[in-house]
Amino acid sequence: MDETHDSAVTGGPEGVDEGVTVRVTAAEAQANLFAVLQLCAASKLRCSEKTRRPGAASLGQVAAALVAGDFLLLHPIASFAWPLLVQAGALAELAGGRLRLTARGRAALTEPAADTIRHLWKRWVSHAVLDEMSRIEEIKGQRSARALTAAHPRRKAVATALATCSPGQWVSIEELFSRMRRRQPQPTVARNPWKLYIGDPQYGSLGYDGCHAWSVLEGRYTLCLLFEYAGTLGLFDLAYTQPAGARDDYHENWGTDDLDQLSRYDGLRAVRLNPLGAFALGLTRTYQPAVDTNATGPALKVLPNLDIVLTEEMRPADRLLLDAYARRSSDRVWSLTADSLLAAIDAGRQLAELSRFLRDRTQHALPSTVTTLLADVTARSTGIRDLGITRLVVCSDPALTTLIARDRKLRQLCSPVGDHHIAIPITQESDFRRALRSLGYVLHTGSG
Repeated sequence: MDETHDSAVTGGPEGVDEGVTVRVTAAEAQANLFAVLQLCAASKLRCSEKTRRPGAASLGQVAAALVAGDFLLLHPIASFAWPLLVQAGALAELAGGRLRLTARGRAALTEPAADTIRHLWKRWVSHAVLDEMSRIEEIKGQRSARALTAAHPRRKAVATALATCSPGQWVSIEELFSRMRRRQPQPTVARNPWKLYIGDPQYGSLGYDGCHAWSVLEGRYTLCLLFEYAGTLGLFDLAYTQPAGARDDYHENWGTDDLDQLSRYDGLRAVRLNPLGAFALGLTRTYQPAVDTNATGPALKVLPNLDIVLTEEMRPADRLLLDAYARRSSDRVWSLTADSLLAAIDAGRQLAELSRFLRDRTQHALPSTVTTLLADVTARSTGIRDLGITRLVVCSDPALTTLIARDRKLRQLCSPVGDHHIAIPITQESDFRRALRSLGYVLHTGSG
């Protein structure tokens, strides 16, 4: 290993004392990915069309669905990050102010969670939805022209530094900061520190000597990216306290006497790169989860009458999945019908997702009535295919229809529909019009 890699003790972070929370994040992050995708599939999450940030109600929805809750009770971190991560990864997109799964997001419901998490980290580093520095709300003036550097280079610099951590070893935040300051490239936050301030734009400006310390700007930016995004994705295990009073590196600045913290991330004390993180950061080729992180063990009975009975408490995301495919008849019973399954498919869901879910959560084989229903609905759902939007045109006589349909160029761009009509895919319309003119005709769009 590179001699500059961290060398903290492997059993746990040094100096753990009362009030320090240690979160082992890999398993919960993979389960949380599934939960957030289910929320998007059910159109439960709203985000601003302008900023793409989740609203207060959506923060609550996500926090309630996270298997171990958010990291801090009063300061949204993971519940804020997840809606942005799935947008950056093109797993979900905004439609009418609500997050809806894309085709890639629907596929992710049945793919290994680790692969999706690796994709989300890479996409966040290259296509983040926001500048993480904006989450350090106590530092004002960030929206001033040329106040901050471009976010992508410093995000990449932090990601590069995180990839130097030794898997399985704890490293304190102070040691991480020290190592980052010795390495290149370094993240640089302020383009013009005089435009940044705490409290008052004149007296609290960070442009004064000693007021824009590395830990205040670059350090807080690193804490946000590490805690809110790498931590949420389960790449690092975390040791942290409540942020109030956790750091005093900003107390020399004017206007900070009444500030208990500079950011919600101030309590992060130490991190440990775990096997999922090593895989996501490209340090290992494969990742093998210790358990199926989307499964909670047997919790259902699937009856021959097509009822699904809940025998144990289930995660909110699991209930959302059942709601998508079955009709709830009571708090603990859902009923499968051909109509409920077809409605789920029409909404973009895949029966393979339901089949896998049911098999993972029951101790017995699925009844033949259920497998027969699934097979029948699958056959009916694949018998008719959507070929996309087309333009339908009418020809004055069957001979003209035949002429166009048999032309060497035009026959590749359209399809005859009976004796008088031709269907043209919207994506081929421009090529069709040019080829039609070469034949000596034009597509008439007037009313006369």
